[in-house]
Amino acid sequence: MNKFPYSNDNKRYHTYNYYLKNKYQQKIAKVSLNAGFTCPNRDGTKGKGGCIFCSDSGSGDFAGNVYDSLQKQFQDVSTMMRKKWPDCKFIAYFQANTNTYGTLDRLKATFEPFLDYPDVVGIAIATRPDCLSEEICDYLYELSQKCDLYIELGLQTIHDSTAQLINRGHDYQTFLKGLERLRKRHLDVCVHIINGLPYETYDMMIETAKVVGKLDIQGLKIHNLFMLKDTALHKMYLQKPFPLLSREDYIKLVVEQLTYIPDSVVIERLTGDAPLKDLVEPLWSIKKVTILNDIDKLMKEKDLYQGSLV
Repeated sequence: MNKFPYSNDNKRYHTYNYYLKNKYQQKIAKVSLNAGFTCPNRDGTKGKGGCIFCSDSGSGDFAGNVYDSLQKQFQDVSTMMRKKWPDCKFIAYFQANTNTYGTLDRLKATFEPFLDYPDVVGIAIATRPDCLSEEICDYLYELSQKCDLYIELGLQTIHDSTAQLINRGHDYQTFLKGLERLRKRHLDVCVHIINGLPYETYDMMIETAKVVGKLDIQGLKIHNLFMLKDTALHKMYLQKPFPLLSREDYIKLVVEQLTYIPDSVVIERLTGDAPLKDLVEPLWSIKKVTILNDIDKLMKEKDLYQGSLV
C-alpha cells in the first residue's frame, strides 16, 4: 500500500492527475492556446529576443496556431482529445508568452469567452511576475470568482546572475512581489523552474528548490532545459559550450528537489517536451516516460517522498 496520500498510482509525489481527479471527479485535460501576446523582454520594453531558451513561439511550441482564433484553437485540440477521452472536460490553458501583458480590455476579451464554454471547468494563465500590476491582479481575482483560475508563474531560477544571463528581464525580488500580489488575493499559483540553465551547479539548482519549497505556492512545474535550433541559447552554446545535465544527474536532481517541496504542493510536471525537429540537446529527454519511471524507481530505492526533508 502506498504511504503517500496524494497519488492514486503509487507515485511518491503529489501528482497533477490525482489533484484533478480528486477535485473534478473525472478526466480533465489542458488545452494549450496561443492568444498572440508578447513579452516585455521580447518587444523591447525590457529587452529583445525573450529568454534565450525560448523559440519564436514564446514557450508555446505545443500551443494552438496563433493565426487561428482562440475558439478554433480550442475546438481543434479538444476534438482531438475527445477521441481518446470521450467524456473529458477541459482547462483552457493560455500558454504562449506572457498572458497578462496587455490592457484590461484585451485580457477580458481573451479570457471571458471561455467562461461560457460548458466543457471548460477552469482557466490557466501563464505569465511573468513583472506583468502583474495591482489592477491586473484585481481583475484576475474577479475572474477567479467566475471560474476555477490557475496562474502559472515563471521563475526558472532564484539566482539573479543566471536570470541576467538568460535575459529574463526581472530579478528574484520582482518574482516575490508578483507572487505576493497573487496570494494576497488567494489566487492559486503554480511556479515554473528550470534545471540545467547555463553554468548553474547542482547545488544552485537544489537551492532554488529549497527556497521555492518555503514559498506560499500551490503547484510546481520542474522543466529540463531544452536547447532548440537557432535560439540565442543555441548560438551561445556553439560559441562557447557549457556543461549540460546528463540524464542520470537530472533524475537524481529532481528526486532530491522533491524532498524539499511540501507534499501539499501539486507537482504538475517533472520533465518537459520539445519539438523534435528543433531539439538540439538533451536528446535523452525524448524518452519522457522512461525518465518519469526512473524518477519513481530512485525515490523507491532511496525510500524518499515529496516533502521528506521539509
